[in-house]
Amino acid sequence: MTEIYLDNAATTPMAPEVIDVMTQEMKNDFGNASSTYELGRKARHTIDYARNQIARAINATEGEIIFTSGGSESNNTAIFGVAHSRYKIGKKIITTKIEHPSVLNPMRELEREGYDVTYLDVDETGHISLADLKQALTPETILVSVMAVNNEVGSINPLAEIGDLVAASNAYFHVDAVQGLGNIDLDVKQMKIDLLSTSAHKINGPKFLGFLYENQKIQLPPLIMGGEQEVKRRAGTENVPAIAGFGAAVNAIAAVDKTALQATYQHWQDLILQFLDQAGVQYQINGGRGKQVSHHVLNLRINGVATTILQANLDLAGFAVSGGSACTAGSLEPSHVLVACFGKKSPRVNESIRISFGRYNTDQEVKAFAAALAKIALKVQQKNK
Repeated sequence: MTEIYLDNAATTPMAPEVIDVMTQEMKNDFGNASSTYELGRKARHTIDYARNQIARAINATEGEIIFTSGGSESNNTAIFGVAHSRYKIGKKIITTKIEHPSVLNPMRELEREGYDVTYLDVDETGHISLADLKQALTPETILVSVMAVNNEVGSINPLAEIGDLVAASNAYFHVDAVQGLGNIDLDVKQMKIDLLSTSAHKINGPKFLGFLYENQKIQLPPLIMGGEQEVKRRAGTENVPAIAGFGAAVNAIAAVDKTALQATYQHWQDLILQFLDQAGVQYQINGGRGKQVSHHVLNLRINGVATTILQANLDLAGFAVSGGSACTAGSLEPSHVLVACFGKKSPRVNESIRISFGRYNTDQEVKAFAAALAKIALKVQQKNK
C-alpha cells in the first residue's frame, strides 16, 4: 500500500535538487570550513554561497544570517538573547497564546526568572487584535514575538502592521517563520522584523538545520558557546552538505509564485470539502479560509468523531495526517491552539484533524484522500448515532 502524505506542516520530503546538492557535497567536499587550506576554503565558499541565497530570499544581508540546528534553536536564541541582554530596559515581553512550544516554553522559563509575559488572545480564526497589541506595549516592553503563520490553523499574522507598531516602541520584533517561509512572501526590511526563525525541513530541505535572521543593528549573546563559527555567534562545526541543501531549498522555493501556490492549496481544500458535503458528513472548519490564511493547512472538526479514531482509521487506509502539531502529538493534552481559539470545553479540541499540503502533492492524491475521509467519517458518525 502506498501511503499518501498530507502532513507537510510537520515535515516535508526533500526536494530532488536538494538531495543532489547534498550528495555531491558529501561525496566531494569534507573540509572543515574553519580550516585555511584549500579544502577548508572550498567548504567556506559553499556556506557563503548558501548564506547569500538565503539572505536574498528574505531581503537581508549575508552577515545577518546565522545557521542553527533548526527552528527551536533559532527561537530560543532570539528569545533568551533579547531577554538576557535587554533586561535593564525592562522585563516585559509580548507573545500570543498560539505560538509553537519552542516559543511558549522559553517564555514560561523567563516568567520563572521574573519577566512579565503577556499572552495575546486570538479570535476563532487564530488572529490577534492589533488594538490588543498596541495596548499591551509599554516603554518597558523589550520583545514582541509573533509567528508568521500558525502551524495548526494556518492563520497569517499582519507582520507589516505589527512591525510598524513595534518599531515605534523600545521592543524588538521576533517572528517565528517556520511555517511562513515558502508559503508567504517575507521581507524583513519592509516588515520591520528584527529577528526571524526558520527551519529547513519545512521547505523540502534537510532536518536539524535552520537559520536565525538577526538585524545587523542587534548583537545578541550566543546560545551555543564554544568555537568561533558563524562569526562567534553560534559555535559548532558547520554541517556543510546540509547548509548547501538548505540554500538550494530556499532558492527553489523563492522562485515559486506564492499566490499561485496558495490558489492550488485552496483548490485542494475545496475538493475535500466538496467530498464531505456530497457525502453528508457533518464537519466544521477550524480557523478561517480568507486572505489572511495560508491554505497549506486545513484543520477540520468531524463532528462526533474523536481525533484518535479518525487518525487511526486514515492511517490504516494509507493516509498520513495529523491531530495537531507534530511537536505535541504525543501529549494527552488538547491542542493549545484550538483551546485558544474555541475554549477548553469545545468539542473541537478532541474531534479535529490537521491536513497540510506540500508542493509535491497532486489532485489525484487529494481526491483519493477526500473520498476516504468522507467514507470513514460518515461510517463513524452513523455508528455513533
